[in-house]
Amino acid sequence: MKIRVHVTLKPGVLDPQGRATHHTLENMGFDGIEDVRCGRMIDLEVAPTVTDEQICDMCRKLLANTVIENFEIVRLDAETEAA
Repeated sequence: MKIRVHVTLKPGVLDPQGRATHHTLENMGFDGIEDVRCGRMIDLEVAPTVTDEQICDMCRKLLANTVIENFEIVRLDAETEAA
């Protein structure tokens, strides 16, 4: 089973990568961008017996810094992956 974890900075946490991306997009002539926040996506291939609680534990202990980051877990099925 494929699991996708989205890790994003919590609101109010300074995002230098997002800020740099925002400025670069504006300098490239892209107008109307109000804000850019960067995060990361982590794909895990796990056995079907792995529970959401176990994945949350992985996120809290390694995949996300929960002091400054939020995480979201998405279980991908064949239909989701094809889209």
